[in-house]
Amino acid sequence: MIFYPEERLAIFIDGANLYSAARGLAFDIDYRRLLELFSTKGRLIRAFYYTALVEDQEYSPIRPLVDWLDYNGYAMVTKPTKEFTDAMGRRRIKGNMDIELAIDMLEMASYIDHAILFSGDGDFRRLVEAVQRKGVRVSVVSTIRSSPPMVSDDLRRQADNFIELQDLAPSLMRNHQIREDINRARAEPVDEA
Repeated sequence: MIFYPEERLAIFIDGANLYSAARGLAFDIDYRRLLELFSTKGRLIRAFYYTALVEDQEYSPIRPLVDWLDYNGYAMVTKPTKEFTDAMGRRRIKGNMDIELAIDMLEMASYIDHAILFSGDGDFRRLVEAVQRKGVRVSVVSTIRSSPPMVSDDLRRQADNFIELQDLAPSLMRNHQIREDINRARAEPVDEA
């Protein structure tokens, strides 16, 4: 990771994409630790989190996370999902946040030096290119180590830096997982050949 202490940073998290990438690597993100990590890399101006919400459910499993993030330093960008019926007559739910993320990153470009995009979605390649033309460095955080890889090759090549999510796992995983990993390592026999 290449960061400079005087840089003004902004984080842009595609919530659904990051969740899928972390699940593919079998760990949960601790969002407080994520903010702490990137706060040490430069002057963190803003951390955006993007997600669509199902409005008509009594309980949404993502609602507690959204509320926690909102009270703990993240700028939440949400919108209700849309329901539609596909050509096969199946009920589908759609909640794409790409446009909201793209607009916010373009608007923030004149106030930051470095954008950190947590997404592997290849649709963001042109956004990254446009922000780079404004003089902003862009780091993409995703993974090529999951099966299938979660990052588009085009997006990875366009970014100034690609940060492998699995390499960040020890700094970002929830504490209970760290304790489980330590306990598992202690329980494994050591081969002293």
